[in-house]
Amino acid sequence: MTIRLPSAAKHILRRSALTTNKKSSTSLDVTKGFFPVYVGESQKKRFLVPLSFLNQPLFQDLLSKAEEEFGFDHPMGGVTIPCHEDVFLDVSSRLN
Repeated sequence: MTIRLPSAAKHILRRSALTTNKKSSTSLDVTKGFFPVYVGESQKKRFLVPLSFLNQPLFQDLLSKAEEEFGFDHPMGGVTIPCHEDVFLDVSSRLN
């Protein structure tokens, strides 16, 4: 099943390319006003999310569920959200 995002959502939510050559990201890899989020259940994809999402109740619920799953120990070095990528994109598109 494919979820199509409105063009505005594509500009706000940015997927960050993780290559095998990069072992870890640094704060220099993150655009000002965004923070990295790792999404997925088995294989994680890195997204850059606007800081404004932190004020959104829907995104806060998603973070609470991630906290229940992972606690505050995030093995990827950033916030990890254990859900399918399409669910994350759907939630993110609603926040715009």
